[in-house]
Amino acid sequence: ELKGIVFVIQSQSNSFHSKKAEDLKRDILKQAVDLGKELPTVLLIHQIDRHEGAWTILPLMKDFSLTYGRNSSWIFFCEEDTRIQVIKLLETLRRFDKSKEWFLGKALYDEESTIIHHYAFAENPTVFKFPDFAAGWALSIPLVNKLAKKLKSEPLKSDFTIDLKHEIALYIWQKGEGPHLTPVPEFCTDDVNSYKVDNCATTFSNFLPLCGEPVKKEDVFVAVKTCRKFHSDRIPVVKQTWEREAALIEYYSDFADISIPTIDLGIPNTDRGHCGKTFAILERFLNHTSPRTPWLVVVDDDTLISIFRLRKLLSCYDPNEPVFLGERYGYGLGTGGYSYITGGGGMVFSRAAVQKLLASKCRCYSMDAPDDMVLGMCFSGLGIPITHSPLFHQARPMDYPKDYLSHQIPVSFHKHWNIDPVKVYFTWLAPNTEESHNGKKVGYNREDL
Repeated sequence: ELKGIVFVIQSQSNSFHSKKAEDLKRDILKQAVDLGKELPTVLLIHQIDRHEGAWTILPLMKDFSLTYGRNSSWIFFCEEDTRIQVIKLLETLRRFDKSKEWFLGKALYDEESTIIHHYAFAENPTVFKFPDFAAGWALSIPLVNKLAKKLKSEPLKSDFTIDLKHEIALYIWQKGEGPHLTPVPEFCTDDVNSYKVDNCATTFSNFLPLCGEPVKKEDVFVAVKTCRKFHSDRIPVVKQTWEREAALIEYYSDFADISIPTIDLGIPNTDRGHCGKTFAILERFLNHTSPRTPWLVVVDDDTLISIFRLRKLLSCYDPNEPVFLGERYGYGLGTGGYSYITGGGGMVFSRAAVQKLLASKCRCYSMDAPDDMVLGMCFSGLGIPITHSPLFHQARPMDYPKDYLSHQIPVSFHKHWNIDPVKVYFTWLAPNTEESHNGKKVGYNREDL
């Protein structure tokens, strides 16, 4: 029965995201009323966020087991943009024996082993399946109870949370002792208007969010981190691809090269983490740009980004709120660590966020500390949440399952290893006329990039 399903929306506290999650909650409850069913429990992750790591879900298993372990059958997880046909979902879950351990979802897999999954299953990466969160995924209560017990005796070991869906599937699989993901064809990521969705219990709105007019070009200041050794090979790629989309752009280096031009911030280059340089960029943004410029984007010199799409996305955020946006990773979240925006995919700051950060005394513990992690630690200490968007990518298109990227309009990719970055940009990120006219997803000729 419907009251046996606990819906968990993977929500965020930023006002744009929390409103979308509340809308989805209302829709689920309205469908229950229309069906004449007893109302199910609908939880929003950001509201049960008693600690920083709630978004990683596994730390919540003990609470789920305690609260719902006796009277419920399923925990069903979904994203704020997942659309659910409650009656179809009920029909789908009824096919599975709720007294057994089930891990259900739409299956993704790696076609080749990838850095973001630590090259797991290098012999044959296609054997390991993990859920596409956008389609929704479900755990039976017996499995939730088992996971809660396991977590009690064996706390989470992983220091880093990089790709949550893969890491959860690995934890459940337990080196072959736990259940594999069972693919469920009714869990779909086709758009709600697609002809394919007749049999779908879930669908996914695969558009780029747009909330009114895109923010103006002049409202986005772009800071590119570079260094002398990459001036000749990486900067030409930026100039051939996305530089023309940016009205305000500066290149920060350890050497002033007037041909680019680069600005020497007086911070020596370091081989790893660029904390000193990034904080110098934040101070420069606050003190040397127009106070009317609400947004700062900090990217690496090998980041490929669509400023055109980013301006659409930013129309949904209030620059008067402290916003820190990008692809979210976690560090030590099982033991009270922090979340951070991984730098390679691009880090987006509202001016309000930069002001709050610099007004605090939180700074780099060393010049070559990892800038993205220090920023995460600082914002966490200030109580400013990280805002995650899956449209930013720390790796290359080939590092993600094709099926996962097929329901995205990406904003960024990162790294030039073994790819033609100019080709990747024009295949995946370049604005084109059809997209700019109607805001709809367009058919790209995406080769195996």
